[in-house]
Amino acid sequence: MSSVVQAEGVGKQYRRHWALRDCTLEIPEGRVSGLVGPNGAGKSTLLGLAVGLLAPTTGTIEVCGGRPAASSHQLAKVGFVAQDTPTYAGLTVADHVRMGAHLNPRWDDPAARRRLELLGLDPGRKAGQLSGGQRAQLALTLGLAKRPELLVLDEPVASLDPLARREFLQVLMEAVAEDGVSVLLSSHVVSDLERVCDHVIVLVDSQVQIAGDVDHLLQTHHRLTGALRDPGRLPADQHAVWSSHTDRQSTYVVRTESPILDPAWSVAPLGLEDLVLAYMQARPSAPGARGLEVLR
Repeated sequence: MSSVVQAEGVGKQYRRHWALRDCTLEIPEGRVSGLVGPNGAGKSTLLGLAVGLLAPTTGTIEVCGGRPAASSHQLAKVGFVAQDTPTYAGLTVADHVRMGAHLNPRWDDPAARRRLELLGLDPGRKAGQLSGGQRAQLALTLGLAKRPELLVLDEPVASLDPLARREFLQVLMEAVAEDGVSVLLSSHVVSDLERVCDHVIVLVDSQVQIAGDVDHLLQTHHRLTGALRDPGRLPADQHAVWSSHTDRQSTYVVRTESPILDPAWSVAPLGLEDLVLAYMQARPSAPGARGLEVLR
């Protein structure tokens, strides 16, 4: 399967602070990929590198077969909706459409006008008079009408109420099904990603912890509960991601390609939110110990 984003050893440093470190990943083409992690993990930095707003300090990144923002042809391949879903308050909805048609060579004007009509957005209304959800829908419409190969969304629904979030994601999924565009969606709301994403990247402490197809990740991660046990006694093919211990009991989240046959364990599947939190929470430790590294 071809990749829409390829990063090799990418890092971004601001003075002494690394916003992103040693990022190596491939994001498959034709998928909806979710980028999730806590605030300050480096999500916006990675997206900024992908769309060409930032240049890497170390490593290389390729998007849609070329260096981000290297040319007008390359710029036309990528659509971007930033975190604050930017629109121009003094311009009308129709002004935004005309501006999009002027700036983008692959612009699909009929599709833009059709989506705005379905959304009930008055072409003569100024963006500053729209609700947050309506501005987000306008920004999404403009991004899709650009006919990009990759649409990058940086927490576009973070400030929306639950109904507006659901409506935004519904429009996004309909557009993906209709146009076949690849999507990279950043969010810290895992329930949103569960609804729309089939590929996920977990970013913590400026580094990629894990990335892969959602179905495969859920099949290969399990919660084990049983009598108190040191992580060193786990089989070699069971990689501890997170653990918690009481005086008598241990609970582990493990990653393994093999079936878990030990009858001493109670084995439970994980949901996507459980899996993400396991990588974001306290790191695995032996009973009474702290500070072991997360296994990547």
